[in-house]
Amino acid sequence: MKPSLQLKLSQHLALTPQLQQSIKLLQLSTLELNQEIEKILLENPMLERDEPEGDLGSSRVEPPGPMAPAGSEAAQEREAPAEPDREGDYDSSHEAGEWLAAGSGGARDDDDESDFQEFQAAVPSLRDHLDAQIALTPLTDRDRALVRFVIEALDDDGYLSQDLEDLIPLLPPELNFDLDDLQIALRQVQSLDPPGIGACDVSQCLRLQLEPRPPSPGRTLALEIVAEHLELLAARDFVKLKRALRCTDDELRDAHALILSLNPRPGAQFSQADTRYVVPDVVVRKIRSTWMVSLNPDAMPRLRINQLYAQILRDNRGASGSLSSHLQEARWLIKNVQQRFDTIQRVSQAIVDRQRQFFDYGDVAMRPLTLREIAEQLDLHESTVSRVTTQKYMATPRGIFEFKYFFGSHVSTDTGGAASSTAIRALIRQLVGAEDKKKPLSDAKIAELLGQQGIVVARRTIAKYRESLDIPPVSLRKTI
Repeated sequence: MKPSLQLKLSQHLALTPQLQQSIKLLQLSTLELNQEIEKILLENPMLERDEPEGDLGSSRVEPPGPMAPAGSEAAQEREAPAEPDREGDYDSSHEAGEWLAAGSGGARDDDDESDFQEFQAAVPSLRDHLDAQIALTPLTDRDRALVRFVIEALDDDGYLSQDLEDLIPLLPPELNFDLDDLQIALRQVQSLDPPGIGACDVSQCLRLQLEPRPPSPGRTLALEIVAEHLELLAARDFVKLKRALRCTDDELRDAHALILSLNPRPGAQFSQADTRYVVPDVVVRKIRSTWMVSLNPDAMPRLRINQLYAQILRDNRGASGSLSSHLQEARWLIKNVQQRFDTIQRVSQAIVDRQRQFFDYGDVAMRPLTLREIAEQLDLHESTVSRVTTQKYMATPRGIFEFKYFFGSHVSTDTGGAASSTAIRALIRQLVGAEDKKKPLSDAKIAELLGQQGIVVARRTIAKYRESLDIPPVSLRKTI
């Protein structure tokens, strides 16, 4: 063996920084894209956002008009894209109250310019709601502090999930609270609004809501059910229920209706929901019997080259390599953002063209569609279409949908065609919605009814689709 030199030719794919950035931007959601752009704006002085009063001659990302077939009337009109349809603090100076941490709301400054709608939409927490009632209750400071301690131990649904004995070690020993004191405080909490608050389990929660109601045969029967036969009711085993209660169908129906009117999670109405808003990337409208796609300008960042730094670079050519590099990166970003939205528009228009029956007739008209079909139609790679359809949304007259909603597997039909899994789910929902609640449809019966329409689906597939729609099994859909 000895050292030697050899020439070897090979081919490999090299991703340039510009191409890597293009791929990265394509797969980002609108929120992630804006976060990425904000980061780049902080790092690159040559780039800035194009405000409405900005220089019209600057390089920028401009939203192209709605896509339309060449020569069509819609293409000539270039209509503007439409907006989608929117739909008292506790005084802790007393001995018993010193250990209680009272929540205090910050004072609202007169000069505060926070959004009034957000202020108006604020919902009090469960503890705030209960504390407000306790503040108006004639209790001693010691008892009020203990009641608030029990309130702090409730979970978000309003249940006391811990045993009272487990709470005693958490109390200040010098105040000499015992189990009897805690039980009295708990009963005080259970008398508050909403009814059922402070219960230890579902059975007690429902009893607390039934007991204040006026006496009636239905109430008496309902109290017996929630106390001793709640499992039979949950399983909808009405035959065993009638045998155990020795009642008629009408009596059981009245008691059942009364129980259904109760709230098993009384504290949930005060929970702060984590609301997530979606900004659609495109808007779908019908223009002269043709479904057209236009980019949503609210989702598009407007960028341009900073003219001050650009002029400095022109006046000092070759003097600043850093500014030249920033200028090139800024141009790349503007071009890649433009290309991102061009690709989103092309893919979304192709999806709408393939699924135009859905926009006319709804889910039952959804056709099977794969990423490969769109990729072949647009001469794109399948991975590119996958990136475009992830976390991208379109606003339509039927609601806001993620692009991936329009793709799905297919089931063969007797005629040799194919039916979309989305359409089959819609048919299952229709069949269950129209069924006789006393004799609900089994999965086998649903499969048989679909077979009569030429759609051959196995019973296990029906069960899988039904579960994905959160439709309970036949035993739990049966009523008296």
